[in-house]
Amino acid sequence: RPTQAVCVPVIHLHMTAATMQVSQNDFQKAQEQLKLLKKDPGNEMKLKLYALFKQATEGPCNAPKPGMLDFVKKAKWDAWNSLGNLSQDDARQKYAELVSSLVSAESARQKKEASPEEGRHDGYETLIVTTKNNITKIMFNRPDRKNAINHQMYRELIKALEEAGKNDSTIAVITGNGDYYSSGNDLNNFTNVQPGEMEKMAKDGAILLKEFVGHFIDFPKPLIAVVNGPAIGICVTLLGLCDLVYASDRATFHSPFSQLGQSPEGCSSYLFPKIMGLAKASEMLLFNKKLTAAEACAQGLVTEVFPDSSFQKEVWARLEAYASLPKNSLAVSKQLLRSMEKEKLHAVNSRECEVLTERWLSDECMNAIVSFFQKKSKL
Repeated sequence: RPTQAVCVPVIHLHMTAATMQVSQNDFQKAQEQLKLLKKDPGNEMKLKLYALFKQATEGPCNAPKPGMLDFVKKAKWDAWNSLGNLSQDDARQKYAELVSSLVSAESARQKKEASPEEGRHDGYETLIVTTKNNITKIMFNRPDRKNAINHQMYRELIKALEEAGKNDSTIAVITGNGDYYSSGNDLNNFTNVQPGEMEKMAKDGAILLKEFVGHFIDFPKPLIAVVNGPAIGICVTLLGLCDLVYASDRATFHSPFSQLGQSPEGCSSYLFPKIMGLAKASEMLLFNKKLTAAEACAQGLVTEVFPDSSFQKEVWARLEAYASLPKNSLAVSKQLLRSMEKEKLHAVNSRECEVLTERWLSDECMNAIVSFFQKKSKL
């Protein structure tokens, strides 16, 4: 019996040492994993992690309590102090478990984003088109190119609008995948064109643009833009043809036409002065002024601005409520609102495309685009 009494503590000590070693390794591994998280876990979670880290490395809270007005330090002190006499081993273990749960959640979210979405339409390479909850969502999907619109995307957008106009959805929504809403025309559309092909390129481009904008003018259902990030060029001018425009507070709106030796399109030469007044429209369309989301809202181009942190949640909840309204009533009412100006808008679209054809064939435009690429290559 005495021999047994001696053996038990020895085994227990070995187990405790091994457990401590595993705990320490997990703790160090968790610190490395935390650095790899792509999404900010939020202030509440960061406070928990801070408190557990301090408890694991220094033990129970030993710092003097900060003043009431030092909000950040007080929040950190309160979080650490709330752990009381939690042992350092337990704090390390809880820290590792918390980081592991964050990593697992992010991995699951990434897998979900990578997997095919419910109601996804086939036949698109530059867009993700889905229909769910009576909403057809058309998402620009060239995030590596800041969702720049190339010729293929133009054609796919025409197809998507045609499908959305005829299917059973109540509303259609346009948005962007990634950090940008869209950086506008892919300027590679203008490169690699042989001198003898310039005139054909310009005429074909104008025909495609006219058809593209025409689909926005004629779209029969409520069309809503969800501007998740910076918007440039044609994706800005088309906002005047949307029925609602919701924007994140980090979105910006820029139409640098004269900077590129070009001219307005998307019916903006008519709609922008009507929406925001001639002087403000001139600042944007002539002098390349970039608007913040708040400025665009104040000038009537944007319907409402949301904090980026809650943008997707708030906007999509609202859109789902809109999509539950009587479909035919919405369509008829939208068409009434647009019917008085539809003929005018088509005439404006035609004239804008004629002027753009001339601009694309001008030396001034070509020189401006070459200059743009030269500056870009130096960055």
